Amino acid sequence: MTTEGLLKKGGSSVVVALGGSAFLHEHPFESMEHSVDMSTSPALDRTFRVTVAAKGLDGLLETLVGTFLLFVSPGSINRLVTTLTSHELAQDPTDFVARHLLSSTSHLSRGATLYSAIYLLAHGAAKVVLVGLVLRNKLWAYPWMIALLLAFIAYQVYQLTSKFSIALILLSLFDALVVWLTWREYRSKRQAMAPAAT
Repeated sequence: MTTEGLLKKGGSSVVVALGGSAFLHEHPFESMEHSVDMSTSPALDRTFRVTVAAKGLDGLLETLVGTFLLFVSPGSINRLVTTLTSHELAQDPTDFVARHLLSSTSHLSRGATLYSAIYLLAHGAAKVVLVGLVLRNKLWAYPWMIALLLAFIAYQVYQLTSKFSIALILLSLFDALVVWLTWREYRSKRQAMAPAAT
């Protein structure tokens, strides 16, 4: 009897019969993808949690600075910066950071500090709340986190059109990474919940 090959495709399995011997392989491509996902998911999951936690700490810092600006007058801020930078300027009168800080605080107005305080408080509080919800695996918070970060990126890109800044570029790239990781985690959790719902 000659060797006869029969290939049958049925949704999730491939059966190959050769000379009366049959071989059954379930999900050949899915199993390969699953093995790849298993090797990469733990690292990406850890990266996701670390980067999101970093955004939470950033939000907490913004909240603290915003609260400080809300209750401290521009004159007090200028005197504080003058005191903190006096030693450095005594050693190096051309110190860029110290001179930049003094120049910035010397032109502060109450309106400018109030705007900065509200801006930082809104940014910081939104980040802290959403990061807390995401880290507690509240699935509905993931799209809100993505939307918030995309809004930040859009505003930062707008700022770059008027003034080039390496720091702003790096911040935008970091936010884009967090967006991608958050979207990946959101999609993964939705896929994991889909079989349980059916």
